[in-house]
Order: sequence, then C-alpha cells, then structure tokens
Amino acid sequence: MGEQLSQLLEPLASQFRALNLPELLTHWGHPFFMSIVMFVMGGYGAYVGWKGRILTASDPKAAIESKGEHRKIMPVMFAMMAIGATGGILSLVIQKHAVMASPHFLTGSVVLIFLAINSLISFTGFGGDKPELRKVHAYFGSTILVLMVVHALMGLKLGLSI
Repeated sequence: MGEQLSQLLEPLASQFRALNLPELLTHWGHPFFMSIVMFVMGGYGAYVGWKGRILTASDPKAAIESKGEHRKIMPVMFAMMAIGATGGILSLVIQKHAVMASPHFLTGSVVLIFLAINSLISFTGFGGDKPELRKVHAYFGSTILVLMVVHALMGLKLGLSI
C-alpha cells in the first residue's frame, strides 16, 4: 500500500523536486512545523483543558474561559495534524523514501486515530455531560500527548536516518 501511495503522489512530488527547494526545507520542514503544532498548540491546549478541569470547583468563571480556549485550539490542532501528516508523507515521496516503512508513520497514524476518538467523546457532549467521559477525555488526551512525544522521537530518528 505504501508503494501505491508513493506512486499516487509521485507526480506532485516531482513538481516539488523541479523547484530545487533547499534540502534543509524538504528534509526538515515537516518536523519543524509539526513540532510547533504538536508542542505549542497541543501543549497549550492541554494546559488550558486541565486548567479548566481543575478550576471548575474553585473558580467557575475562569474554568469556563479555559475550557473555551481548549475548545477553540484543539480542533485547529487536529486539522493541522491531519494536514501535516499529508505533508510528511509527501516529503518522504519527494525524498524517494519508503512511506509506510517506519515507526514514525505508525505512531502518527495512531495519534490521528486517537485524536479522532477523543474528539468524538467531546462532540457527543461527553455522553450527556457524564463526569466519567470528561475524565476519560482528559486522561486519554494526556496519553495522546505522551504518544506525540514518542512520535516526535521516531520522526527525529527517521530524519537522521535519511
């Protein structure tokens, strides 16, 4: 399947190769921009999400504000992660490297699937505002952030091996 995906993207990849972009950009552009998405947007989103959760009892107004920030940034982060995954795959095709042959591809796929599951939990209104589902959402989201760190490390390993 990876070979089929590479063949599908090859016409676009060859157009990018024809631009003679600096190797630094084609090789490290995806990791640079995705690290911003993952660590800045994801880190901030997790921070305000947990802040809202913790402040619910002591400062309900601040909790609502933090949860609102979380609600604004995390869908954008998810969209950027999906777009970034596409860019990462294209980057590998541009560099003529196997697309699905690394743990980085696997961890990235799992991150996107887990983010989609966690999004569904929130989109259901936490099953009618069930505290258990809010708890699952918070802890599962934090687990996803840890997986993102593993994903970034796998990406660094991949980038250094190419």
